[in-house]
Amino acid sequence: MFAFEDKIAMITGGAGALGAEVARRFAASGASIALVDIHEESLQRVLSGLTTRTSSVSLVCDLTDEASVGNMMTQAIERLQRIDILANIAGGFTMGPRVHETDLKDWDFMLNQNAKSVFLTCRSVIPQMLAAGGGKIVNVAARVANEGKATMGPYSVSKSAVARLTESLAAEYRRDGINVNCIMPGTIDTPANRKAMPDADYSSWVAPEALADVIAFLASDAARAIHGASIPVYGLT
Repeated sequence: MFAFEDKIAMITGGAGALGAEVARRFAASGASIALVDIHEESLQRVLSGLTTRTSSVSLVCDLTDEASVGNMMTQAIERLQRIDILANIAGGFTMGPRVHETDLKDWDFMLNQNAKSVFLTCRSVIPQMLAAGGGKIVNVAARVANEGKATMGPYSVSKSAVARLTESLAAEYRRDGINVNCIMPGTIDTPANRKAMPDADYSSWVAPEALADVIAFLASDAARAIHGASIPVYGLT
């Protein structure tokens, strides 16, 4: 297990299955946690279950809204002084109709949930990472970022945008001591996915714990020479 004593990690989407697992992993490794989500009650439940010897806070935020993200970041810095690690876990998925039948609001929803949220959060965190002399950012793309699938056009495009943004951020900030990388999960074994696909072979899916392992690696000093990578984490699918 990687050690993160004296580090402060911001986890977006912290009330979700993957975000909560990532928060537990960092907290168990000694980090202070800034847990971010739009669902306050769920945030408090996850925060109360963290095992950490250091300070952790919950921050309610609409990550698709510029003002909300700015206010959240102000609160985070006031309460924790800095952010060393940003794990952009927040996002969403909807299966849609074919492209010609896709409503603009559904297109915007996917782009906002998955790409705009990452852009706004990175834009808010990076200035203080620059002032501190470095940091680690790990984004979450998806397997379909590399290959579009039928009835998944908006989702595929939004996750491809995350991968390309990761590469651009890495190219811009690698010489400033900021590592930016992303993971590309296959189907994640979460309660929501099991409910949506009750007849699937869950054993072939990737466990949140396995994804948390990869995120922790990318946020550690062991990944100090890795910039702009998109790491496939597909499980057995």
